[in-house]
Amino acid sequence: MYFNLASIALLSCCVLLMCMSSYGAELSPNPARIQSQSSNSTIEQFEQQRRQMVEYQLRGRGIKDERVLAAMSQVPRHQFVDLSWRDWAYNDRPLPIGHDQTISQPYIVAYMTEAAEISPEDKVLEIGTGCGYQAAILGEIAQEVYSIEIIPQLAERARRTLNQLGYENIKVKTGDGYQGWIENAPYDAIIVTAAPEHIPQPLIDQLATNGKMVIPVGKWYQDMVVLTKTQDRIVKKKTIPVRFVPMRRKSRAW
Repeated sequence: MYFNLASIALLSCCVLLMCMSSYGAELSPNPARIQSQSSNSTIEQFEQQRRQMVEYQLRGRGIKDERVLAAMSQVPRHQFVDLSWRDWAYNDRPLPIGHDQTISQPYIVAYMTEAAEISPEDKVLEIGTGCGYQAAILGEIAQEVYSIEIIPQLAERARRTLNQLGYENIKVKTGDGYQGWIENAPYDAIIVTAAPEHIPQPLIDQLATNGKMVIPVGKWYQDMVVLTKTQDRIVKKKTIPVRFVPMRRKSRAW
């Protein structure tokens, strides 16, 4: 077959362009692959931070219950805070969740859960759902968890997050925590994550015999109180000084 010089030059250019196109395709970044690698790296980073949180902030400060430590290792705290706060999710500090409320620091969450002495078959009431993190920890340990949040927006957000994470044993409702959740009483344990000035009597009434309530009590200066309800009396023990947001009452229809 006969080719003149012009044809040969044109053919050479086409081959060169094809090679360059193929080479460029191999070097072009794959957005999906980069996003996947970045996502995996972020997940691994959070998992490492969570392990360090458990080892140094919890176990290192005296939390001994292995079921509590396992729950704190399992629940992704970063999923319960806004994106702007996720880099601080595993620091031992409270973080804002909106509506003048906070998510408690990990140590306090673990401390309250351990103090409640929850068994796998227990039914637990939580007052003050907030973002749902404490409820998730309880859901890892107890059979049933009922949680009340007075702020509708927080209740809905917590419900959505808990559903996305697959917690079928946790029920959240909007309501006045002072009144408890009488329909599902009695409860083997009650954890309160906001501070009343006095322990609400309805909560004591809804606590099962031999059950425990862990609750911060006080206005300006608060103490964590572990209340035990026996067959014939109520035993209250102050443990550590704490600082929680005040417990709100339902003063109007939402």
